[in-house]
Amino acid sequence: MNIVIAGGGKVGANLTRQLQREGHDVVVVDDDPAVLQGQLEQYDVIMVQGNAAAMDTLRLAKVEQADLLIAVTGADEINILSCLTARRLNRQIHTIARVRNPEYKEQLYEMREMLGLSLSVNPELSTAREIHHLLQLPAFLHRETFARGLVEIVELVVNDQNGLDGVQLKDLYDIAGVKVLVCAVLRQGEITIPGGDFVLRKGDHLYVTARTVHLAQLIKNLHIAPKVEKIRQVLLVGGGRISYYLTQRLLASGIKVKILEQDPVRAEHLARLLPKAAVVLGDGSSQEVLEREGLDESDALVTLTGMDEENIVISMYGHAMGVCKVVTKVNRLEYSNMFSDLGVGSLVIPKELCSASIVRYVRAMNNKQTGSVLTLHRIANGLVEALEFRVDANVRWRDTPLKDVPLKQGVLISCITRQGEMTIPDGTSVFRQGDTVVVVVTASDNTFLQMNDIFEA
Repeated sequence: MNIVIAGGGKVGANLTRQLQREGHDVVVVDDDPAVLQGQLEQYDVIMVQGNAAAMDTLRLAKVEQADLLIAVTGADEINILSCLTARRLNRQIHTIARVRNPEYKEQLYEMREMLGLSLSVNPELSTAREIHHLLQLPAFLHRETFARGLVEIVELVVNDQNGLDGVQLKDLYDIAGVKVLVCAVLRQGEITIPGGDFVLRKGDHLYVTARTVHLAQLIKNLHIAPKVEKIRQVLLVGGGRISYYLTQRLLASGIKVKILEQDPVRAEHLARLLPKAAVVLGDGSSQEVLEREGLDESDALVTLTGMDEENIVISMYGHAMGVCKVVTKVNRLEYSNMFSDLGVGSLVIPKELCSASIVRYVRAMNNKQTGSVLTLHRIANGLVEALEFRVDANVRWRDTPLKDVPLKQGVLISCITRQGEMTIPDGTSVFRQGDTVVVVVTASDNTFLQMNDIFEA
């Protein structure tokens, strides 16, 4: 497809890398020549300097021949206007706008068609949803949902409590008590798609496929239940947009929320918007403030300041103080590898969540012609992709036992769902037309746009 990306910042660069790797023709528009030069040095794409909302600039970017415009500049208004202008020049184009201001939420919903928006993405709202999801089952570091909520891939760590150190995967069922499949293991930064003879070691990060209804039993049997099974009180450090969206969800779930915010104007604003939350004016990086405001009484600590380093330090302190669940927001993807084992708990990266939502939409567009990917999630610090496919009449190796199916190296079928029933497969399992299949693949130069791409022949 021909894709125009308006905005060459971190999200724009991430999208350029991903979409170019998947074979799309990309044009990047930005008004900053230094940003364009930086991208030109990394990617073989066309660059256009100028205002992404101006007709002349979009014509230079050949938006009239494009299939999709993705507007991710730093200004919501420019993104919306860019999409509106693109639709004026090309009635058939799909448009995606990143819109972060919560004040525009209702307008976007009511005026989506008038504004020419195919999709709007809000990184802060997506991050709030992700954190809320994590707090529902605090024993897991990450959770990804498939098959309309029937199955999840969850992340947990091998430690002294769960008794998994030294266990072969083929013996895991005897300990877990429910049927699960370890679809990936991250050990000292190296990812493995393991077989039954793989031996677990302390410190391994496991990515486990299981039925959603079995997750609570899995927690109990593996002795990974945290000190509190249900989060009842959360301390948020930083009162930005994520805190606002997250607090709304937590309060609706009956969870008490306290927000530490050091900007008096922002703190007062939040107190008006969220009267049922406790908003405290104070520096969340201060040990004295954290202790005074009840860190030791909180079931969860979520660090949401604008500084990655500050979030990491506060989270490490919270972990050392024995807080049951710690969630850390960072903006730099490389931090997920550097600090994942240092007590920062679950890491969330808003820009990655935003990019993933857009890539899912692009793949859905592409699937109308070339593939059948239903959902896409990145796990294991981006080293692994979990793809959900619909098995149609064109998929090869239907009704063939999996032990006889020639899968490419680094590919694992982790789940088969048929008529609302989910199965953790073994060598005798088969997939049939109409099934949905979750496939786990290691990140590589291979691009899996349709299910047939996972087979050797």
